[in-house]
Amino acid sequence: MSQFKRCLAEFIGTFWLVFGGCGSAVLAAAFTAENANIAENIRYPLGIGLVGVSLAFGLCVLTMAYAMGPISGGHFNPAVSIGLWAAKRFPASELLLYIGSQVFGAIAAAGILYLIASGKPGFILSGSNPLATNGFGPDHSPGGYSLFACFITELVLSFIFLIIILGATDSRASGGFAPIAIGLVLTLIHLISIPVTNTSVNPARSLGPAVFVGGWAIDQLWLFWTAPILGAFLAGTFYYQLLSASKPQR
Repeated sequence: MSQFKRCLAEFIGTFWLVFGGCGSAVLAAAFTAENANIAENIRYPLGIGLVGVSLAFGLCVLTMAYAMGPISGGHFNPAVSIGLWAAKRFPASELLLYIGSQVFGAIAAAGILYLIASGKPGFILSGSNPLATNGFGPDHSPGGYSLFACFITELVLSFIFLIIILGATDSRASGGFAPIAIGLVLTLIHLISIPVTNTSVNPARSLGPAVFVGGWAIDQLWLFWTAPILGAFLAGTFYYQLLSASKPQR
């Protein structure tokens, strides 16, 4: 497969992850009968809520892993690419091209999401989490969690995310089921950490919305690159050293 096709697959996969996942949070999470102009006798909320957003992120990865995985390996995340490199599963020579493709896919998705969201009267890029941005501290963490709590959350969950990716794609694993395991763990990760950081574990996913929000979102972006990449690197190193298949004796 040509390098161009692999990078294009990473662009498309990351675009879908950010557009589908962040889009579900921005457009559908808190949708109600009141803002839908639906009959007054409908009293219940129509939005998908935290569980729905978590499922959306997981389903985006699951579907694109099946669709684009055979072309590029289905990373859609700079931290995943770096974790696979640390585990000796991905060449260093392709890291920058993959990461660049993922970043541009995320920015394109966030830009289109912004165009759609701004079509609703009253939408503004303000508040704690516009465009499903990631943040920490009392003003930008959904639950008001501290910088330290947010850093540990992103670090640990990124570590676990990579361990499951590496295990599910190991040559000893059952073939064809890796996207299901990866989609489900990403759903679980979001169920755990949306209240803490709005869930990143993906530097490109964090960068895309931050580019359009600017200001504080750019200022806090360092955490959502540092913690996921560090967690992924540690997981890749750990897996390669302690859990990878034994090399044949010579």
